[in-house]
Amino acid sequence: MKKAKPKDSLKAFERERRKAKKQKYVLRLYVTGMTEKSTQAIANIRQICEDHLKGLYDLEVIDIYQQPVLARGDQIIAAPTLVKKLPLPLRRFIGNLSDREKVLLGLELKSK
Repeated sequence: MKKAKPKDSLKAFERERRKAKKQKYVLRLYVTGMTEKSTQAIANIRQICEDHLKGLYDLEVIDIYQQPVLARGDQIIAAPTLVKKLPLPLRRFIGNLSDREKVLLGLELKSK
């Protein structure tokens, strides 16, 4: 079996990234009321979405105090937590999402 060359892998990654950029992102942000970390996380993810996914995302902000059933369904154990439902693979980010580079890499909006 032939191994993919690094250059080929990078081209494939970029091709998939361009294709993913056209897909709609489905995101859920779980927060705990209007705490400082929650409000920071909301502001940070909204800014990232507007800068990189304008018109291509659905962001649902869920207060786990008001909707604990949804949090249990997504197995949320800490808040704030961002869940990227689509495009696959599913990913989770815990914290106020202030590390923009890490979030962009995790959402596959930026290559390493």
